[in-house]
Amino acid sequence: MSIDPKLVYRESAVQSANPVRLVVMLYEQVVHDLQCALDALGRNDIEQRTRQIDHALAVVGQLHGTLNFESGGEVAVNLERYYNLLRATLFEAQIRGSGKIIQDQITNLLSLREAWIDVEKAALAGAAPALPALRATREQESSAETVASNWNA
Repeated sequence: MSIDPKLVYRESAVQSANPVRLVVMLYEQVVHDLQCALDALGRNDIEQRTRQIDHALAVVGQLHGTLNFESGGEVAVNLERYYNLLRATLFEAQIRGSGKIIQDQITNLLSLREAWIDVEKAALAGAAPALPALRATREQESSAETVASNWNA
């Protein structure tokens, strides 16, 4: 049995990370998954694209599950709203096979990841960190409403 060095490194990084670093790592995983989904889309590999988007959705679910509404206040509420819109938008990207939607979400996630990195830096410096309040764009809200209204279970 061989040991995967990348897996060992990731496990070590997770075990030694502070909570904010873990959030940053989760954002990085979602971005990685979506970049892989874009690659699969380019190859017309529907199965791989679906797997990657599904994994991204699972990670977003993990991020959503870590929200602390008692101490997070408005930021936690805004993040919850963002995660819900992100999930709806990723479902739409999957249904439409849209690389543009996926790329737009990667851009949004990278911006938010940078905000979390700033929070981490502030926390390490002993300052009171604060995430900017997130507001969904009208385009995201419209997209999410369209997906929700077209969804038949």
